[in-house]
Amino acid sequence: MSQSKLILEQIGKDFVDRKSRQTTSALRNIILSVAEGEFVCIVGPSGCGKTTLLKIIAGLDSSSQGAVYLDGKPVTGPGPERGLVFQEFALFPWRDVIGNIAFGPEVRGLSRQERLSTATRLVELVGLEGSEHKYPVELSGGMKQRVAIARALATNPEVLLMDEPFGSLDAQTRSQMQNELLRIWNESRKAVVFVTHSVEEAVYLANRIVVLTSGPGTIKQVYPVDLSYPRSNADHGFISLRSKITGCIAEECR
Repeated sequence: MSQSKLILEQIGKDFVDRKSRQTTSALRNIILSVAEGEFVCIVGPSGCGKTTLLKIIAGLDSSSQGAVYLDGKPVTGPGPERGLVFQEFALFPWRDVIGNIAFGPEVRGLSRQERLSTATRLVELVGLEGSEHKYPVELSGGMKQRVAIARALATNPEVLLMDEPFGSLDAQTRSQMQNELLRIWNESRKAVVFVTHSVEEAVYLANRIVVLTSGPGTIKQVYPVDLSYPRSNADHGFISLRSKITGCIAEECR
């Protein structure tokens, strides 16, 4: 892998109950680096702080300890260099596909021609040709998530941050979207940080899998995924790694 694109330096996060004033630690001493073009999945027990960690990387929440660096610069808030995709599609219902994708470039002040050019290119990248002028109500779940991914890529981010993006999709659509995401990642070569509850999904997608402990979340284990693409969940290597990670998480659940 190439040099680090993203560095998490001893990240901790505490929450204080307003009534009792008691402090609860959600994350503790997270130390992690993500290389340029790397696909990292974060897994762990429910409540281990996966989404909180992603929000801190995104700049949507602040850490109580430590710091996040992107290309050597500290992250102090949201920014276009980090594209976000959530489980909820969060599309603007009054904008068509092109309009939704063009929103980021519009906010950044790009000309109408530049916005349309970017959005049209990304429509092709995510495979939505012919649906450019459909509105969210006319789209399937998989199509909505394609729009969400394209919108996240429209600002040409350095890192793509994804929080359970396929969690609400049916099994067949989820599998299709995993393959689409790998195709898009292979073409764009963006660094990806992907949160999922599914160990199977993590092994299918990632170069590296980070397992968090139960709360307060800290890094329990990091597994490199030395499996070539495309991957099959019937292969011995896939099954073996999935079993190791599942067992690692089960230890925390006990």
